[in-house]
Amino acid sequence: MLDPKKLMYMKSHEWLDLQGDAGTVGISDHAQKEITDVVFVEPPKVGRTVKQGEACCVVESVKAAFDIYAPVSGEITAVNADVVKDPALVNAEAFGKGWLFKLKASAPDEAAKLMTEAAYEEFLKAEAAHGSH
Repeated sequence: MLDPKKLMYMKSHEWLDLQGDAGTVGISDHAQKEITDVVFVEPPKVGRTVKQGEACCVVESVKAAFDIYAPVSGEITAVNADVVKDPALVNAEAFGKGWLFKLKASAPDEAAKLMTEAAYEEFLKAEAAHGSH
């Protein structure tokens, strides 16, 4: 399981674990709680090139379907076959076995635009205060 404090976050609730140019992407614990029971995951195709902020994956819960956005630009190198077979892994281990896809970042410096865990927590507090979620 990854340490949430060492990840980078998007306002759309994806997390990124970036080691050099190798990134792993999932959705935050907050997001999986908000969308409740995940019933389907449509991962991106391996080899697909994505741009930062581009919708590339779909997570469907009992509530609705949600686009998942690429935190940085790059090429999809792997998808989590376990989460496709058992989408509940997203709820059970958002920062572990529930990861969605891996990518090779073409511009790792784009991660500087993402939030730290502390900034993400502040963002969630502000979002809750405004009742916008």
